[in-house]
Amino acid sequence: MRIWHKILIAPLLAIAFLLGFGAISYGVVHQQNRALDDLAKKRLEGVSVAMDAQNDLAEVHSGVYRLFTWIANLSEDKIKTAIGEQRVKIDGLVAALTRMRDLPHLSDAERGAIDASLPAIAKYRKLAEDAIDISSIDVSTGAMMMQAADLQYQSVVKNLEELVALQKKLAHDDYESASTNSRAAVVLLVTILLIAAAASLAAALLMSRAIVRPLHVAIHAAQRIARGDLGTDVQVKGGDETGDLLRALSEMTQNLRQLVGEVAGGAHMVADTSAQIAQGNQDLSQRTEEQASTLEETASSMEELTSTVSLNAQNARQASQLAMGASEVARKGGSVVGQVVSTMNGISESSRKIADIIGVIDGIAFQTNILALNAAVEAARAGEQGRGFAVVAAEVRNLAQRSAAAAKEIKALINESVDKVDTGAKLVDNAGNTMQEIVASVKKVSDLIAEIAAASEEQDAGIQQVNTAVTQMDQVVQQNASLVEEAAAATESMKSQAASLLQMVSRFQLGESQPAYTPLQPLPQARPEPAPAPEVPAPQPIPLKRAAAKLPPAPQAPAPTPLKAGANGEWKEF
Repeated sequence: MRIWHKILIAPLLAIAFLLGFGAISYGVVHQQNRALDDLAKKRLEGVSVAMDAQNDLAEVHSGVYRLFTWIANLSEDKIKTAIGEQRVKIDGLVAALTRMRDLPHLSDAERGAIDASLPAIAKYRKLAEDAIDISSIDVSTGAMMMQAADLQYQSVVKNLEELVALQKKLAHDDYESASTNSRAAVVLLVTILLIAAAASLAAALLMSRAIVRPLHVAIHAAQRIARGDLGTDVQVKGGDETGDLLRALSEMTQNLRQLVGEVAGGAHMVADTSAQIAQGNQDLSQRTEEQASTLEETASSMEELTSTVSLNAQNARQASQLAMGASEVARKGGSVVGQVVSTMNGISESSRKIADIIGVIDGIAFQTNILALNAAVEAARAGEQGRGFAVVAAEVRNLAQRSAAAAKEIKALINESVDKVDTGAKLVDNAGNTMQEIVASVKKVSDLIAEIAAASEEQDAGIQQVNTAVTQMDQVVQQNASLVEEAAAATESMKSQAASLLQMVSRFQLGESQPAYTPLQPLPQARPEPAPAPEVPAPQPIPLKRAAAKLPPAPQAPAPTPLKAGANGEWKEF
């Protein structure tokens, strides 16, 4: 059984008793409510009906006597009205008693009392009505008959009093029965509560004992493990969570036993390995010193090669700058020739426009001459009055002819000038084309020289990078030498830490399952000979034309990042 099942037994038992207690309490309360309902609605209602009947009958009897006293002074209509009122009251109490008799919960005694009262009331009614009727004729005779009605009234009152007494007795009996049932229910509920408390307490004690016992076993096992005793197995009992805990402790003990054994073996291995690492560090230190010497010689040769390549690159840059200057001068000359061609074209266009204007002036002079001729004809027709106008028209005609002649001469000169300007523009255009060819040729030469300069720059940058890399390799080798010394010191520290670890592991008691340790074989002392460096072939010269025509400009190589040893003494690669 799981722990949560055990924990739930006592609460579930208490809840079951509580539900039973609630059900019984509900039944008791429901029974009490029914008893009170019967007492209030049945018994008290019967008492109320009987007492109301008594009061109504007494009121009717008093009304009859009042009517009998005043009958001599009342009219016949008032007498009938009064008699009708008394009849209504008697009918009302008779109806109430009849309804009460028909109720299903009444006993035979109650129905017998009601059955005895109803005929008596009817008889009293008849006697009272007869006495009133006779009193209207003869008061003395009516008074004698009223005595008989009084006797009947006393009989009816006695019957109603017996009915009321019977109702009260039955109500008291119901109350006593309800009280007895209530006391019995209280005793039953208290008994159930005591039984529930005792059963819940017993279940809680049993379950707590079943839970705590395995926990004590687990605590003792954990204390043994804390003291370092890993040789004792944990006894596992039960299938609940505490059993799972004990199984977990047992597995933990076995795993710790295995782990501590492996750690002890690893500590021995670390101690042996650290000694071998120290020996390897000594060999590595010697090889690192030899490598540093070789790199120093290589760095010196690379510096000389770098200076030579840098000088070639500088000369190529100067040649490229001179070619670029010549290309710029040729380009400016071509630009000036182009401007001259543009100017000559503008002059030719302006000359054509002037020729057009002169043509317009010639046309105006021709029209003016015709107008002057027409004016002279009109003046001749006018006779003496138009003589002055004829003179003016003649002068205007002369001026128009002279203007037309001058315009023709100017037009001829302008046409000749336009032809000459066109010829000059063609010559200048030819000169501009020639200059453009010169500029293109100079640009090609400049591009070739620029490619040569770029190749030289790339060679210079590559050599500088190689030189930087060699320098960095030298620095890294020096750093590696210092790191080898630090590694030797770290190896000694690791040996001491391995000894401390062995001392700490020896505190654990592993029992008979402690594994045996096999020491490592020492490494061979022979040092491998360094491999000879491969021969580097001499670089072949590249033809200038082929390099300029086919090789694209090489991209700029990224600047090398200097390599430094970290603060924690890590090895660096290059």
